[in-house]
Amino acid sequence: MRRVLVVLAATGVAFVALLALLGSGVLGRLWSPAPPTDVRIPADVVASRGAAQAAASHAVQAPGSRQILFGDLHVHTTFSTDAFLMALPPAGGDGARPVNDACDFARFCSELDFWSINDHAEALTPRAWKETVEAIRQCAEVAGSGDSPDVVPFLGWEWTQMGTRPENHYGHKNVVLHGLGEGEVPGRPIAAKAPADAFDRDPDAAPSLLGLGFVPLLRPSGWSLDFVRYMRTMEMPECPAGLPASASPESPCREWVETPEELFRKLDAWNLDAIVIPHGTTWGFYTPVGSSWDKQLRGAQHDPKRQTLIEVFSGHGNSEEFRSWSEVAVAADGTRSCPEPRDDYLPSCWRAGEIIRERCRAAGEADAVCDERAAVARQRSVDLGLFGHLSVPGARPEDWLDAGQCRDCFQPAFNYRPRSSVQYIMALRDFALPGRPRRFEFGFMAASDNHSARPGTGYKEYARTEMTEARLTKAMIRLWGGRKLQAPAPESVEIDPRRERLPFHLLREAERATSFFLTGGLTAVHADGRSRDAIWQALRRREVYGTSGPRILLWFDLLNPEGSSGASVPMGGEARLARPPIFQARAVGSFEQLPGCPDFATGALSPERLQHLCRGECYNPSDRRRLVSRIEVVRIRPQVREGEPVEGLVEDPWRVFPCGLEPAGCVATFSDPDFVASGRDALYYVRAIEVPSPAVNADLVRCERDERGRCLSARPCNSDDPTDDCLAETEERAWSSPIFVEHAGETVARSRDGV
Repeated sequence: MRRVLVVLAATGVAFVALLALLGSGVLGRLWSPAPPTDVRIPADVVASRGAAQAAASHAVQAPGSRQILFGDLHVHTTFSTDAFLMALPPAGGDGARPVNDACDFARFCSELDFWSINDHAEALTPRAWKETVEAIRQCAEVAGSGDSPDVVPFLGWEWTQMGTRPENHYGHKNVVLHGLGEGEVPGRPIAAKAPADAFDRDPDAAPSLLGLGFVPLLRPSGWSLDFVRYMRTMEMPECPAGLPASASPESPCREWVETPEELFRKLDAWNLDAIVIPHGTTWGFYTPVGSSWDKQLRGAQHDPKRQTLIEVFSGHGNSEEFRSWSEVAVAADGTRSCPEPRDDYLPSCWRAGEIIRERCRAAGEADAVCDERAAVARQRSVDLGLFGHLSVPGARPEDWLDAGQCRDCFQPAFNYRPRSSVQYIMALRDFALPGRPRRFEFGFMAASDNHSARPGTGYKEYARTEMTEARLTKAMIRLWGGRKLQAPAPESVEIDPRRERLPFHLLREAERATSFFLTGGLTAVHADGRSRDAIWQALRRREVYGTSGPRILLWFDLLNPEGSSGASVPMGGEARLARPPIFQARAVGSFEQLPGCPDFATGALSPERLQHLCRGECYNPSDRRRLVSRIEVVRIRPQVREGEPVEGLVEDPWRVFPCGLEPAGCVATFSDPDFVASGRDALYYVRAIEVPSPAVNADLVRCERDERGRCLSARPCNSDDPTDDCLAETEERAWSSPIFVEHAGETVARSRDGV
């Protein structure tokens, strides 16, 4: 017996030792990138972009000599945890997607003029950050130096903050740096520290050394060892306070800050020339129910010198439009309840009650019993917030219809949060300092938010599971098995999310969110040239606009600024007027695309490389442009007193100008005759809208609707079938940055010093 016990003990010790060895990560590989393709894009190819644009500009008599350049300022690689998981073979991925893949994609697949890397800082180890910096420098080198590189890569990261309540939620912000030289690049990025009451900050990580050891034991393969190695590299302590930006700590550490105020303070202390760009503001996948942007204008939570642009659209959906409905009702005493449905909005909490009511009646229960169960289900959903769907056992994505979504918005973000929309944000003022109210003065841009090292994916509508993040949910389910689907019970259940041992994406409505992933947008700049400095100065001037993917040409100018001597004010600019402003907008449609890739791309990359990066399709313009159907004007008049309702301040659309489907483009000139009498500041921006064309996931959950627009049944596009792109007609568009017009008689003085 003693011998048996000794053998069992030795076996147990050996098993624990094996788990510890497997969980240590020493047997795994750190995915290393290859250098970017060292082939210059022919100068005549780059020049042809400018020539085509010059011809279009001449046709609509656009002012000035600045050229429009297109880029993507929101791109992830497999240095981001979620991207790494999607790249694993069991999740349907095909391996590493490093920074140099993004460089090749931007140059030969999407043919961009500029782009930036923005991996989640929370996952960037010292090694990953060093390789990122080196890769961006390599990309800049192969693209060519001087005034006309074929692409300009920018260095950056994403500050990925997620609050647990509306009060401590600030959301995601991209930090983009100007320079790449010594002294212009910090030794590490700045990550977002979770609030003190967060319980699922990094749920994808296994809890212990032995826990991670089970991954390769249960899934014996090279990828599982690589995954464990990756997770181990991210285990770092917090950096000591006051560590200089350039310092190399004796041991790896992570730079954490909890609020935007701390982020701005750290960027100032490190003396970094950086722009901070909020994004995904309405995306309810991680934004707490009832969130609002009001608090982000207070004090040092906003830095008007750095936070000058906002992402209005991405592959995660549109965040532009404000709506007056709310996803939760909050009483004066703070009590939260479920609002009733409207023709234009079905609250998720209300739908939770209706699912339970329908099941209850099908089970033969009395109406009074079912009414009570529906009321309980609604309140449980409200109380659970982001996790409300977990209280309805066995609910499938189609059961929720279009609950939580903006029914009449253009390609809206999932589970829309209207009081974090760009229009709401632009209508806000903070009156904390008497006589010196502040407001946001953002320029508008768009991006992809791509997680497979593919900047600018919106050039063609194809390959849904590759060119969007639609594969994310299936990746999580494949890797972690998902939450066991319960039987569709006729009663809701009490759920404690802290006891649900699930990764981040499976605690939320990840499978339903799959239908809301799009191919992504672009940022356009009006620049004095193709150089890094010229692009940066355009970003700083806010002379930028965003598109939903196509390369629409857009100009928007104030024609009659005071004392201008004939000069106009372009988009992103400011003016002070005592007379009605006069504006002019010009728009030219994007080029229709030819199949395949142009000769310079097929000559630079092998067929295998083209297939791996571009899935065989590149930006390949014909000489025929899409038609612009109309130009819409939005007017927003910011608050003039504390608590003034935003509902009457956003006028969308304020004016609409049909374009007559002219191939050469569209011109609209208009004035605001009410400006002087209103006595208020105002901002104006335009949307140029193309004729309908098919796009991936454009119909979202594909509802069958009644005559009032209410969803009767849904067919969410949540499959991982690579042959099904879920195409539907949509109206692609471009959003100009606003022009800010201050009323010369306005008694409300705005603070410009950031205090």
